[in-house]
Amino acid sequence: MSPDFFNKWEHILEDIEKSKIPIQFLKKLVVKLEGKKQHTVNIQTLLKQGLDHDQIEDVISRKLYELDDQIVNIEFILNVESIAEMVQPETDKLLNRL
Repeated sequence: MSPDFFNKWEHILEDIEKSKIPIQFLKKLVVKLEGKKQHTVNIQTLLKQGLDHDQIEDVISRKLYELDDQIVNIEFILNVESIAEMVQPETDKLLNRL
């Protein structure tokens, strides 16, 4: 799929409540800390290492618990390609019926 295609999906996904997105649709979490520091949890790397969704959720929970008193914000970076590849075929089926 083309970069333009993924850019369109990024625009569509900007306003979604990201805390409810399944793990497989997240690329990484960027945990912003006090003092302009940050900690990144790269979910795609964890998936490539063979961790399942529950294990990744455990890693994230432990890290957030560990950093809790320093957290200013959490940025959810979506895996737009993964979302688009899953949703687009269903969208195409639906639109073909019109």
